[in-house]
Amino acid sequence: MFDIQLSGKTAFVCGSSQGIGRACAEQLALLGANVVLLARNAERLTEVRDALPSRDGQKHDYISVDFADLAALETAVKGWLAGGKTAHILVNNTGGPPAGPISNASPAEFLTAFQNHLLANHLLATLLLPGMKSAGYGRIINIISTSVKIPLKGLGVSNTIRAAVGNWAKTLSNEVAPFGVTVNNVLPGATKTVRLESILEGKAAKTGHKREEVEAEMLAEIPAGRFGEAKEIAAAVAFLATPSAAYINGINVPVDGGRTGSL
Repeated sequence: MFDIQLSGKTAFVCGSSQGIGRACAEQLALLGANVVLLARNAERLTEVRDALPSRDGQKHDYISVDFADLAALETAVKGWLAGGKTAHILVNNTGGPPAGPISNASPAEFLTAFQNHLLANHLLATLLLPGMKSAGYGRIINIISTSVKIPLKGLGVSNTIRAAVGNWAKTLSNEVAPFGVTVNNVLPGATKTVRLESILEGKAAKTGHKREEVEAEMLAEIPAGRFGEAKEIAAAVAFLATPSAAYINGINVPVDGGRTGSL
């Protein structure tokens, strides 16, 4: 039976005040999930929460916290869990590290990215896993990058840390599968977000080319001939969160218009 309903399930969605994270929250809410938004900006989180689809008793919430402060993140999530609540779905999503060649990257840049991505992901997973195991249902979905498959030029720190997150996820997927929990990675290609705009503007400034020229060069690498929409990434995330995706585990799912040059 094709079952994509998430009624009675609760989803934690990181980086959900805008972009891909917000789109994921909206899609999961449309499928019936209660959504807990996580990001830094409380005002924006309130706006997103109040705009989420809600029916049949759905209740949405948010946690305002900076992922750079792991102690604060742990305290906030433990506070939410203290009432006997369970999160069945975790969408790990954090803005990528600044662009730049790896030869110019400082150790501090790697450490910051490692903490904000891998360590924050791991902390959230370990906090929520007991509830998932007890419920016999869990979905951990990490929004990473196609650089997990093929490193992207000019994204040295990102390429390195994203690969670490991918291997962390695969290792975790093998350990938690017997408990009805899956762990998968969604790999967005060039998607219309604030980060894409930053990358386009950055390349234009460094090369001295017009922004339109940089954009055309990037589009030429995408067989679909266009940039992705945040809702298209969210659609893949939403399906992986459903009961119908129970036998999909430990994989990378590129959503990139065919740009990645490998299977």
